[in-house]
Amino acid sequence: MDPRFVTRKVHAFLDYPVALGLMGLPFLLQLGQSNPLALWLAVGTGVAAFVLTVLTNHQLGVFRVLPYWLHLTVDFSVGVVFVSAPSMLGFTGIDAWYYWLNGAAVLFVVGLHKPDPTLSYA
Repeated sequence: MDPRFVTRKVHAFLDYPVALGLMGLPFLLQLGQSNPLALWLAVGTGVAAFVLTVLTNHQLGVFRVLPYWLHLTVDFSVGVVFVSAPSMLGFTGIDAWYYWLNGAAVLFVVGLHKPDPTLSYA
């Protein structure tokens, strides 16, 4: 049995709340205590994630000009950047935990993505 259960439709419904969370939670959690970039990296990523979602060819994409495989590639890259940001940028405390947990969550969701045989990923 394949444990990958995150379909393109499920992913689409996660995208907007995640993007909004990336824009708002850093202020609520008062990120940036160890490095101001901890606040602005999350906010900038949230804005970019929102735009990416609007432009992605999936159920909730508004303009649907970007292929879904590109969206997944960007998500994976964000996960890698988030997991490595604390050590690369000197984040500590809540700043570091925010990035480690979010990066791990993104990589987990991308890793559980169920391939759609009707889509071209190349």
